[in-house]
Amino acid sequence: MVTVDDVRRFARTLPRSSEHLIHDRVKFRVGQIVYVAFSRDETLMGFGFPKEERAALVAAEPEKFLLPRESDLRFNWVEARMAALDVAETRELVLEAWRMCVPKKVRLEHAARMR
Repeated sequence: MVTVDDVRRFARTLPRSSEHLIHDRVKFRVGQIVYVAFSRDETLMGFGFPKEERAALVAAEPEKFLLPRESDLRFNWVEARMAALDVAETRELVLEAWRMCVPKKVRLEHAARMR
């Protein structure tokens, strides 16, 4: 099981990422764009994900992933049950969500540093 602290440790290493507490919910942003957010009880993690791919993700692993509430379907967003995630998978989801928010130059610089 993954915790908010696991995500926090990783998200802090990403350029331009910042943590915020908004309405009792931990959120990670790049500028004004939220790329990861947790439910108040920290059992769900919402994250940026391409709209055109999320139905397949949820259908493939419905015990792990779920669509966001109806009012959030317009956004590039999906949710995951924290208890079903492992650390490696969570890092990949957070990294991909972050990559959707940062400028291409920042993405490329980060990728070059990680090689």
